[in-house]
Amino acid sequence: MNFYQDLGFLVFGSRLKRLGDIFIHDVNRIYKEHKIEFDASWFPVFHILSLKREVSIKEISDSLKVSHSAISQLITNLQQKGLIKSVVSRKDARHKTITFTAKGEKLLQKIQPVWTALEKAMNELAESSGSSSKKILKALTGIESGLKQKSFFDRIDSHL
Repeated sequence: MNFYQDLGFLVFGSRLKRLGDIFIHDVNRIYKEHKIEFDASWFPVFHILSLKREVSIKEISDSLKVSHSAISQLITNLQQKGLIKSVVSRKDARHKTITFTAKGEKLLQKIQPVWTALEKAMNELAESSGSSSKKILKALTGIESGLKQKSFFDRIDSHL
């Protein structure tokens, strides 16, 4: 008996969390093994900054669908490490935006090859796991869309 597989959707969230924990652990292990001082939890901010170069906390919060407070805490942590800085916006002097410091730019150069390797490894894993694995991203998008229409709480509660 495989506990997780046999219980199907009853443990769907637990399985996703377990897989997420495995991925995050191994990605952080890669950074450590390659002597790159980076944490996987920083990825979303670093990736957005790598694309936009200058972004507000609100833009990050909106893009990630995470609270302004949570992003502010992460930004503060990254500022304390000297990886990003707050600057006056080039678009509107009344606002501040976040950008990389020289140290952050240097770190970005080190981590981008890891991101490329990670993407290749995930594609390889999906390929080796069969055709259904290739459909997982589309399936997750479908579930996320469904949750926007009606929360999981409301869906459970309607059956009680």
